Amino acid sequence: MTEKTPTPDGLVIVDKPSGFTSHDVVAKMRGIARTRRVGHAGTLDPMATGVLVLGVEKATKLLGHLALTEKEYLGTIRLGQSTLTDDAEGEITGSVDASKVTRDAVDAGIAKLSGAIMQVPSKVSAIKINGVRSYKRARDGEDFEIPARPVTISSFAVYDVRDAVAEDGTPVLDLVVSVVCSSGTYIRALARDLGADLGVGGHLTALRRTRVGPYKLDAARTLDQLQEELTVMPIAEAAEAAFPRWSVDSRRAKLLLNGVRLEIPEEYTGVGAVGVFDPEGRFLALVEEQKGKAKSLAVFA
Repeated sequence: MTEKTPTPDGLVIVDKPSGFTSHDVVAKMRGIARTRRVGHAGTLDPMATGVLVLGVEKATKLLGHLALTEKEYLGTIRLGQSTLTDDAEGEITGSVDASKVTRDAVDAGIAKLSGAIMQVPSKVSAIKINGVRSYKRARDGEDFEIPARPVTISSFAVYDVRDAVAEDGTPVLDLVVSVVCSSGTYIRALARDLGADLGVGGHLTALRRTRVGPYKLDAARTLDQLQEELTVMPIAEAAEAAFPRWSVDSRRAKLLLNGVRLEIPEEYTGVGAVGVFDPEGRFLALVEEQKGKAKSLAVFA
């Protein structure tokens, strides 16, 4: 009887298909990788496709730190129609002729939604309000408000503007856009707010995430490809791509793994999580600077 090959520790960069929840992809990956220890860094709505970062085995401990990184998207915003969910999944709640909206007006609206802004997430979202998911409250017909929260839109650009006619005959405008933003940004809320600012309503009709932190679409694999060949980015390579690298000698490596708080070089002050590597290049731990010392966030050796 052949022994089961152990599942390697590392990240799997998935090109998520439309119609799958992030949890669906995790469940599928548990079967492919033959382990229960699979998690994801930051959800993607079912409609959306593109980069979903999964952690397998020990790499699940990286995920909470990776979820905080910058993300990049390509999407299509339809001006002229509002929906219950702010995307194409929800029922249409309003239609307005958008054919008179000018490119200058669009650019002015986008400028207001760029930089550091306060954003109200979509009501049909996974955000918890007093312990209950927002989407559940919305589906139960509750009237409630979600507090605005700070997000950063580093780049919001329009690549193309297309005249179109919606199924109900309303003249609409479809904008092909790219967005680079901080974690926690809702692209469908940007579509909703742009449409509201222009007085015609708006929603998201397509979304593809092209980057999460340093992990890009060209490294992603479809579920079918992963079923054929499980491609795992080794945990050391994944950590080096995402976090500043701090190389320590053998003595300090041993002290660190024994729970000693080492003095950390000044260059790592205020940068967040830092990856610690030993002289052989093994990834030992994630730490962060606290009062000049390295506070352990997660140990991997």
